[in-house]
Amino acid sequence: MGQLDNKTAIVLGAAGRDNMGQVIARRFAAEGAKVVVAGRNGEELSRFATEIGGRAFVCDVTKLADIEALAAFSLEAGNGLGIALNATGWGLLAPFLETTDEQLDQMCALQFKGAFQFLQVMTKAMAEHGGGSLIQISSATATIMLNDHAAYMGAKAGIDHVVRCVANEFGDKGVRANSVSPGLTETPMTAQAAATPGLFDAFLPSYPLGRIGTSQDIAEACVFLASDACFMTGQNLQVNGGLTLRRNPNRDEISASVIKAMSAKA
Repeated sequence: MGQLDNKTAIVLGAAGRDNMGQVIARRFAAEGAKVVVAGRNGEELSRFATEIGGRAFVCDVTKLADIEALAAFSLEAGNGLGIALNATGWGLLAPFLETTDEQLDQMCALQFKGAFQFLQVMTKAMAEHGGGSLIQISSATATIMLNDHAAYMGAKAGIDHVVRCVANEFGDKGVRANSVSPGLTETPMTAQAAATPGLFDAFLPSYPLGRIGTSQDIAEACVFLASDACFMTGQNLQVNGGLTLRRNPNRDEISASVIKAMSAKA
């Protein structure tokens, strides 16, 4: 018996090979969920859906019609919609005074408006079909600081509060809504950073549990949130090894760590 047996689960943001969305979707499938993986890369989605025995659907989170079609597709099996998780994101690093109008529009479209409309559509579907669990992948930086990350941080913090609004308003319809906040995590999105000598080392002292997080850590938390064992709503789970007890390193500390590592290699 799996924790998610026969639940229909949407995982949006699973179109990158071995990204966080795929790791979560793989865990959901292993726990018995009927998984619909969604994102913008149809070829990779099809490959991955075959791997986990799920279904694939091309969806751009910035397009409301796509999100509505994703919900309808997922409801076709007639089993309701037990889980809807949004793992889309764009890790923009840009100095505050140099962040452009175009970058702000893109960030808001992806991580606030798109996420907002995902919650709208999936909340409606769940409320009409017996309830379910909504999960938004957030970030520790919605709570603590990191240089040159303001647009990303602001969008994540904003949608965290929307998650709370959904939880408060739709709990009586059987809808639970929570967010999960990783810290720096080893994913394809951070591969370039991980390859920079000394960069990850600069972050390690900020983690009481002594290591950088993994997508598997996040997936395990999401399985709990998606399961019937979860009696939580409106919460932001800080699944980041205690990072938010401390702080991210600042720009100077990161630079010093990188310079030290590169000098040691020379």
